[in-house]
Amino acid sequence: MWRSVASNALTLFVVLLVILAGLLTWGRKEFAGPGPLAEAVCLKVERGATLAAVSRTLEAQGAVSDARIFRIGAEYSDRADGLKFGSYLLPPGASMAEVLAILTAGGQSTCGREVNFRIGVAGADVVLRELEAATGRYVEVVKFDAAAPPPPEYLDAANDPGVRWRVTLAEGVTSWQVVTSLRLAEFLQGDVAAVPAEGVLAPDSYEVNRGDDRTELLVEMEARQSRILADLWASRVDGLPYETPQEALIMASIIEKETGIAEERKRVASVFLNRLAQGIRLQTDPTVIYGLTKGEGVLGRGLRVSELRRETPWNTYVIDGLPPTPIANPGRLSIEAALNPDTTDYIYFVADGTGGHAFAVTLEEHNANVAKWRAIEAERKAQGLPEDPNASGTGTEGVNP
Repeated sequence: MWRSVASNALTLFVVLLVILAGLLTWGRKEFAGPGPLAEAVCLKVERGATLAAVSRTLEAQGAVSDARIFRIGAEYSDRADGLKFGSYLLPPGASMAEVLAILTAGGQSTCGREVNFRIGVAGADVVLRELEAATGRYVEVVKFDAAAPPPPEYLDAANDPGVRWRVTLAEGVTSWQVVTSLRLAEFLQGDVAAVPAEGVLAPDSYEVNRGDDRTELLVEMEARQSRILADLWASRVDGLPYETPQEALIMASIIEKETGIAEERKRVASVFLNRLAQGIRLQTDPTVIYGLTKGEGVLGRGLRVSELRRETPWNTYVIDGLPPTPIANPGRLSIEAALNPDTTDYIYFVADGTGGHAFAVTLEEHNANVAKWRAIEAERKAQGLPEDPNASGTGTEGVNP
């Protein structure tokens, strides 16, 4: 009898092992196989959320087929305690293993709301956007001037621990404009002891965290610009007149302020380099403006003839060669243009009314282009249209008496 009991127990044990092995195999397939999501969803993980709570939310949103299997898989892979708070985009068909990897990888949130503090030449604004999980596109919620009282939508987002923070510098902003604007960013902390040198900050988008130090952010901006300049300096073409990378940075800043059209930058660079090679003064209005403002604000009007004749270290109508410092913080494309310019015979350029410029080899051609531009400018003024932001060039066109 005992032999029969033992035999039956052994048989039952084997059956149980087979069942358990089958369950484990099924569980592994469920954990690693394609998930049930038909469309992307945005999952928010609260600070301090437990694995049990998150797994139930995942099941409720249809991101996993079984919360228990998700928890067991997390425990089995030793990542049960590795959840990171934030908002995460879960793609269609993501397996439980892929979902777990997303929620434990750390770093910035990949969906939800984003605050972008944008620093431009005319001022700074704040844009709150929210990602639509289904389309994968950000939708603007609210935008306001950085110096204005924040609206309720922003205040709500500012209290959300999962919101992403970003600071974006436009090409051509001055260092004074950057520092002045950063002081308006209430989500940053720390005072800035001194304005960085002109030209050393990289126009780019920077992901930050609430409470980050302003000075440390400026250090990162300087480091990024230094790397860009070093990389492009190493691959510069032969025959350029610059003795140092700083001189190339000065030229890049002038190019930056002369045109906002990427395709024109290398051609504009060729004009200035041709003028330097022939001993002709650069005669570019943005340098004159910098001599008047020192980069502290926008002139907001056309230059006067008396200002074109006023002696400052930056007035390229008066000085020979390059000014002593950059006149703004140039972007990568302008630095590249200064170090890898087009090869042309152009000596002049002026706005052409389309947002771009007309280039000329001879003064006669240039004067004809200037006459066309002045006619366009007069027509725009008669219609009450704003001035063309790319209306500068070489020469004295468009000045006030």
